[in-house]
Amino acid sequence: MSKSSESESSRIPVRKTYKLFIGGEFPRSESGRSYPATAPSGEIVHPAQASRKDVRDAVVAARKAFGTWSTMTAYNRGQIIYRIAEMLEGRREQFAALLGGGDTSEAEVHAAIDRLVHYAGWADKYAQIVGSTNPVAGPYFTFSLPEPSGVVGVLAPQDSSLLGLVSVVAPAITTGNTVVVVAAQDHPLPAISLAEVLATSDLPGGVINLLTGFTAELAPWLASHRDVNALDLTGAAPGARADLQAAAADNVKRAFVPRDTDWAAAPGLSRLTAFVETKTVWHPIGV
Repeated sequence: MSKSSESESSRIPVRKTYKLFIGGEFPRSESGRSYPATAPSGEIVHPAQASRKDVRDAVVAARKAFGTWSTMTAYNRGQIIYRIAEMLEGRREQFAALLGGGDTSEAEVHAAIDRLVHYAGWADKYAQIVGSTNPVAGPYFTFSLPEPSGVVGVLAPQDSSLLGLVSVVAPAITTGNTVVVVAAQDHPLPAISLAEVLATSDLPGGVINLLTGFTAELAPWLASHRDVNALDLTGAAPGARADLQAAAADNVKRAFVPRDTDWAAAPGLSRLTAFVETKTVWHPIGV
């Protein structure tokens, strides 16, 4: 055995430290907690277990980023989302391995990339589809235009840790919202690696904030937070959704409960319109 082989076999590998993604940075959980999760290889890993304070920090970061992101041109938002797809394309093998490897995992990674490209294309087009010029009997122009709701709390799906995650996050940011995402509890590694992609993309810090931990613990804090404007309940346990909707109603949050969770199906417009408000403007003719 050569000296280099002996050195390699005796080397202690550098184990990865799994952190949260808040405001474009990678902090440890405020509480210092972690929890055990199983990687596709069978290895037990310990991602950060976010706390109520981490939720609050993520909401602050999302609110701070909202002004910049929502006022950016739709074309620029589309270009940034497309850039995320480009970077994910360059790390296909890594993400396929995080999903377990094999043809099925590769297909999911490809679908996630295609989903990002899909929503990037919609960024500067959806307003023409869901907006309108309204006919009125009078000397006025009147237009109805979609505007983002604000900060959206997203409970990522538990059954699709990459494609499902992309499918719930991409449409929310496409329309100008910023998000605080609770990743899939039992399979958080794709979300953690996606955060690394986001951190090195053109996405402004705070537009997407990713938390790992126990969904049942974090969801009520998101639902009751008074600076969260909307809530996506995709990843909530069915039995918990009614209580979360009740908590969201306290400050009149828009709560989205999905009806279809076939992530491989072609996405429609339901998620693009889930977190927008319609603003109608009247303007006199000739003024």
